[in-house]
Amino acid sequence: MSRWSTFSLRQQGLLLTGGGAMIMAPDALLIKVADLPDAEILMWRGFLSGLGFLLIALLRYGRGTLAAYRRCGWTGIAVALLFSLTTCGFVLGNQYTKAGNVLMILASSPLIAAVLSWFILKERLPRRTWLAIFICMLGIAMIALDDAGAGSWVGNAFALMAATTLAINFTLCRTRPGVDMSPMLVFNGIIVGSIAGLFWLAGSEPTLPAANQLAVVILLCLIIVPCGVTLLQRGPLYLPSAEVGLLLLLEVVIGTLLAWWILAEQPAPMAMVGGVLVLGTLSAKGLYERRLELRMRAGLEPSPPVTVDRSSTL
Repeated sequence: MSRWSTFSLRQQGLLLTGGGAMIMAPDALLIKVADLPDAEILMWRGFLSGLGFLLIALLRYGRGTLAAYRRCGWTGIAVALLFSLTTCGFVLGNQYTKAGNVLMILASSPLIAAVLSWFILKERLPRRTWLAIFICMLGIAMIALDDAGAGSWVGNAFALMAATTLAINFTLCRTRPGVDMSPMLVFNGIIVGSIAGLFWLAGSEPTLPAANQLAVVILLCLIIVPCGVTLLQRGPLYLPSAEVGLLLLLEVVIGTLLAWWILAEQPAPMAMVGGVLVLGTLSAKGLYERRLELRMRAGLEPSPPVTVDRSSTL
């Protein structure tokens, strides 16, 4: 028996999602450091991450790789298309506004997913979720108002697109319990890389990036993105949505601090307040729901817990 199999499903989910969030923390920072034009960074991110996702799928499934793709079906195709929009929104958002703003707005994706689950899956939302949604939307509005000029509205809009499509992605994954959708992210890379590559080639005198830029791009797109996103995409298979959302805050908090520290992107007081509202609300909601879960388990017989959240089923 492997050591991994000795962990409970919840412990596996915590390690996968938390590890993915930590790996992805420098994503926004490295996009800024690479300092490449929109089409070029998207092209490299698409093709290199697609290669990385394929290598991971081959290592994990071996001869069963094709079967893993077939299991995803049409839902997997939709996941790939949605993640393509998430990638474009995240990258372009970082090109047009502060990295901290993008990460803060992206933090709203778990709550957007909750609304979509209520609408699409007919899941009933408790009052605390609606309250958290209202407070986070207020915080996001304050972040957006922080830097309304110089095209930042465009960047904030791209970031919100990334958060929304990521939320739809999570919701779709929950409709197929037990099916790993992460192999389909290969097609996300092909889609993004191909479209961006056409724009890059149509530009004036396309050239390769400098050696230092290329090193950053390879580190980010071939290693960090495939490893981190694969882990994050698998998180909802093991954990309830509230805990996945809480662990996603690791990327937001660490990534924002890295951007503010290294890039000296000092936020205005209004953006700071908005960020505290978003992070504080999501943290409080996740911790409260975790406490409720522990209380419920304490009242059960000493047997393996049965999880009612479909997203946590293997």
